[in-house]
Amino acid sequence: MANMFALILAIATLVTGIIWCIDKYKWAPARRAKRAAAKAEGTPETKADKQPGWVETTASVFPVLLVVFVVRSFIFEPFQIPSGSMMPTLLIGDFILVEKYAYGIKDPITQTTLIPTGHPKRGDVVVFKYPKDPSLDYIKRAVGVPGDRVTYDALSKTVSITPGCGGGKCETAVPVTYSDVEPSDFIQTFSGFNGNEAGNGFFQVPQGKSMPGGLRLATRNETLGDVTHRILLVTQMPSQSASYYQQPGQEQSTWVVPQGMYFMMGDNRDNSADSRYWGFVPERNLVGKATAIWMSFEKQEGEWPTGVRLSRIGGIH
Repeated sequence: MANMFALILAIATLVTGIIWCIDKYKWAPARRAKRAAAKAEGTPETKADKQPGWVETTASVFPVLLVVFVVRSFIFEPFQIPSGSMMPTLLIGDFILVEKYAYGIKDPITQTTLIPTGHPKRGDVVVFKYPKDPSLDYIKRAVGVPGDRVTYDALSKTVSITPGCGGGKCETAVPVTYSDVEPSDFIQTFSGFNGNEAGNGFFQVPQGKSMPGGLRLATRNETLGDVTHRILLVTQMPSQSASYYQQPGQEQSTWVVPQGMYFMMGDNRDNSADSRYWGFVPERNLVGKATAIWMSFEKQEGEWPTGVRLSRIGGIH
């Protein structure tokens, strides 16, 4: 769907641009010449000497479409957060800006990299095309980069990362540290979990209060190298490791990231369908780096907004 919109926008920009060019360099000079001749002969202007309405409209729309096309394709693109998989960093109803040039200048239609500009780093919040269905845009945090050996302990809910393992000999482990687990401000109502993102509601409820059928999520800080962020946990949820993607030649819950691939995880660790379940993200699927929240609405998944959260506007970490 996103690529279809980009295709439609590109075609509209191209068509209006062609008409704008023809009018500017052919039709407009011809009209001026006719008006000059009519004035010299003292005859009144005819309707044919004036710019047709459809040409005027098309020519005036072209600069707007061109700016939108360039900004959306190569600089920034807005996205809406539809699910709770990246809570508490990103909430349902957040509208974010994605830096399109962070990981390369790409053809907006084919997503082919035209000019390399960089690669995801551990801790980046990344938008990418879901490998199993590229028509869907996913957003997760980059946890493993090419060559990393990533291990997730489903009981302690902790990550360990050892870089440089692509060639068989690993380097010193990346420091990954955690703060103590404590109650969060979020309560979740459940509808089950089977490798897809679980829960039918996330509600921000002050500590000390409860809601029927809800379970308060836990939170703690996670530091990946020099990037610190908050994560959410369902401490009562049993291990889901039996549903994890099993990489050939590796133990269960351990993955070595191949070259040109990335390992992504959601910050809402027990409510995120991510690389643990379906594998790696190819570099060609990367869309960009999420950098800022520009608007946020109070809402639940699939429901209409009920308020505005202006306090959430700002950078993403």
